[in-house]
Amino acid sequence: MFNWLRRRRAPRRVLTLRSRGDASGATRVDFSELAPDVQTFLGQAAYLQLGYFETLTQLITSTPELAQKEALSRAAGAALTKHQAIVGLIRERDEDPTTVMLPFREQLDAFRRVTSGERPMETLLSVHLTAGLLDDFYHALASTYGDTGRRVSVILEADDDRGAIVEIVAATIASDEEWRSLLSLWGRRLVGDTLLVARAALTSGQGLDQAAEAKVEPVFTELMAAHSRRMDAVGLTS
Repeated sequence: MFNWLRRRRAPRRVLTLRSRGDASGATRVDFSELAPDVQTFLGQAAYLQLGYFETLTQLITSTPELAQKEALSRAAGAALTKHQAIVGLIRERDEDPTTVMLPFREQLDAFRRVTSGERPMETLLSVHLTAGLLDDFYHALASTYGDTGRRVSVILEADDDRGAIVEIVAATIASDEEWRSLLSLWGRRLVGDTLLVARAALTSGQGLDQAAEAKVEPVFTELMAAHSRRMDAVGLTS
């Protein structure tokens, strides 16, 4: 489904995943044959942030309560700010942002469609969980791209203003056990599609062989641990 072809063979890079702000205890993985080139990395990261903005904007329209609209507008604004900052980096490389992002539009739009729920609350949880997981992944991947990667890390570490989303979902779950059951299932369902996006960023669409899977396992284990913490934060079991 997410069949992204890399433009050229990537140079040797090391992917690092760590808790943000923690310089020690990092999981380091050699992805010399898997990491995408920097143009692909920037195009995917920029379009993902644009997608978060678009989904949150749509949710504002379908949300009746003014306080929730305002909270969602802050989260949408944070995603747009990150998108614009990454676009700025693309322009500094004398590249056209639209051209750089376009190869990933179809696949990432398809991802947003399959992770949008029938109800706004499901979609709201999707934004929180999928954006969190992929932000962590691209933050980790950024550490392999020198100064450009460090600048992307700073962008991704900025406040995402999604705290209100956690509060909205948690309040809904606390008020209705049926919502808890439904959203627990929905949260677990999101993981597979989201990890496909991360894996597709590391391959030419052919999937990971056994050796590659062994390399990425520590990173994806940490991504899943962070996902579990997000589920716990809203009162759901992963």
